[in-house]
Amino acid sequence: MTSSLLAEVSGAVADGIAAAHPALTGADPLVRPSERADFQSGAALALARRAGLSPGELAGRVAASVRTNALADVRVSGPGFLELTVAPDAVWRRVAGRAAQAGLGVPRVEAGRRTVIDYSAPNIAKEMHVGHLRSTIIGDCLARVLDRLGADVVRQNHLGDWGTQFGMLIQYLDEHADAAWRRGDLAGGVSSVSALDGLYRAARARFDADAAFAGRSRERVVALQSGDPATVAVWREIVAESEAAFRRLYDRLGVLLTPADSAGESFYHDRLGDVVDELTRAGVAVVSDGAVVVFSADETGPDGSPVPLMLRKRDGGYGYDTTDLATLRYRVAELHADRILYVVDARQALHFRLVAGTARRAGWLPDGVEVTHVSFGTVLGPDGRPFRTRAGDTVTLGSLLDAAVERARAVVAEKNPSLDPAEADRIAELTGIGAVKYAELSTSRTKDYTFDVDRMVSFSGNTGGYLQYAHARIAAILRRAEGGPDPVVDVTAALHPAERALGLALDGFGDTLADVAATLEPHRLCTYLYDTARAFTDFYEACPVLAAPEPEHGNRLALCRLTAATLREGLRLLGIAAPERM
Repeated sequence: MTSSLLAEVSGAVADGIAAAHPALTGADPLVRPSERADFQSGAALALARRAGLSPGELAGRVAASVRTNALADVRVSGPGFLELTVAPDAVWRRVAGRAAQAGLGVPRVEAGRRTVIDYSAPNIAKEMHVGHLRSTIIGDCLARVLDRLGADVVRQNHLGDWGTQFGMLIQYLDEHADAAWRRGDLAGGVSSVSALDGLYRAARARFDADAAFAGRSRERVVALQSGDPATVAVWREIVAESEAAFRRLYDRLGVLLTPADSAGESFYHDRLGDVVDELTRAGVAVVSDGAVVVFSADETGPDGSPVPLMLRKRDGGYGYDTTDLATLRYRVAELHADRILYVVDARQALHFRLVAGTARRAGWLPDGVEVTHVSFGTVLGPDGRPFRTRAGDTVTLGSLLDAAVERARAVVAEKNPSLDPAEADRIAELTGIGAVKYAELSTSRTKDYTFDVDRMVSFSGNTGGYLQYAHARIAAILRRAEGGPDPVVDVTAALHPAERALGLALDGFGDTLADVAATLEPHRLCTYLYDTARAFTDFYEACPVLAAPEPEHGNRLALCRLTAATLREGLRLLGIAAPERM
């Protein structure tokens, strides 16, 4: 593992602060990348009052005390900033070191930490729609990054596969569509979840309009929950068909969730009674108006009264509050989670605070276990409202991906009309899917963003297509260099400003991944990759590679290889393909 230049310089400045004024030992050196030098520290301005010195005087003392071979120059500027310039050989050593390591020298800062990530969570018998996009893509990226940093990642797909809706659907199938269901020829084949979705809508309408059917549906729920073989068999068919449809979408998106990661609401059904009983015995839950609830110790409603978490309804039924408590308890006690991430939209913030608060009061959630709601905003349409079809329906995820791929196909055909049709289709699929994922991840997850397919599939600007093209461009350079000797980095060589900028950018890859893990903000990785790709463009325009003499040829070819490897790995962590040719 290789620490970054930022880490080394930060350590040297911290040591310099301690040497200059021992009372400040342990202070944050506040070293950041800078446009005026390679790095800048504003620590003297922040610490001057504690030291009883002016910022300029403290900065001067620190500058004189910094000791590291990584720096060529340390100087004071302005009211007390330190400007720090890295030595050329230090940059080349980092390039050589990272290029020589299979893992690019990225420290495994999450090693030994078991992290459970709850994401995607579609509903059985319903098509995945645009509302599932953010949870699925953000959650998968975080799982990839944390795994890359050494965490023991446990993916969990909390499927909506239980409840009254299945009583409605199974009863409706039994009364109206059973023969077609058994033959598999309903609406073009029951293998289509759109058919199940349509059946569910019909069942819902019948349930709302026909009290007798509603009664039979409730009886069917009881039959399902009590394990009636015929009812359970149909339910399992519905679940299997839905999971197969989800799998096709996950495969198309390159999402790593598998059937083994699915633990739906039904998985916890047999645990709900114990959850209520134990919380009641502990005095955490109380009976209120015939229901069993937990009144929050921290959250209050508009009237100032504690907000309740519903554990058991007056009719004896359980809701998702109870299921989520059972889920949290299972993940701590049986999955042994050190950290639990819920990648769920922002509207559920209060719910997760209530669940976590109840679990802590019950002793199910030790202080050392971190629970984080990784919230996100909404996907908007061109009108600035939640993205829907012209008919006002929620856009299905499959149709959204089709639209992006179709638009990408048009862009590819315009750029290269002579391309083989099969190759054009391949590139369009990679570009279209990558465009959707990159647009999702390149925006801060807490913000809404507009689904603009024309902008997404562009090969210029901060887009997935631009990064894919940048990688393919470097791959073409490396193919032209094949057959020659492996590049050897000469650490004594001169350093062109464009080489310096690219070398420092590449050195920040591990720091960026650690930042994503700490903030749970994938857009920071997108920004890093875009900036690195632009730094490569500047480098390639300023510094000939294949025609350069030694030692420039070997050093620059090593920069090309390291850039390609870094972009490829970064795109992989975003869940986006890095094609060799485009």
